[in-house]
This record gives sequence, C-alpha cells and structure tokens, in this order.
Amino acid sequence: MINEPSVDALVRKLGSDEAPVSRYELCVAIAKRTRQVIEQMQATGTTELPGKQKEIVLACQEVMNGKFKITRD
Repeated sequence: MINEPSVDALVRKLGSDEAPVSRYELCVAIAKRTRQVIEQMQATGTTELPGKQKEIVLACQEVMNGKFKITRD
C-alpha cells in the first residue's frame, strides 16, 4: 500500500484549477508510467530500482516532483 504521496496530493499536483484531474485519470497515468519504467528496466537489464522501491512508487514520486504531466487529446 502506498501512503506517501497521498492520492489527493497526486490529484492536486497533476491537475489544475482550470482542468482538474479525476482519480481515474491519475490511475491511468500512473499505470502507463509504471509500464514505461518496467520496459526501460527490461531494456537495460536492470533488476532492481535504487532502495528496492517498486516501479509504481517511482511513478508516483515522479508526479509529485513534476517530472511528467497528463496531456489530453
């Protein structure tokens, strides 16, 4: 279970006042980024992330650090 960052904090960070993000959009974005991380790890032959953290935790931290945003088509 991921406690930090909280879902509410991730929703606020990913969205804006003009274009709020739903929990569903957050879930889809985090899942997509997690799959990208796993694919990158497989391509480079990496078996573990630093600190033995999970790929989904890394994706959530990237959202909080502003490393990626949702783009709507």
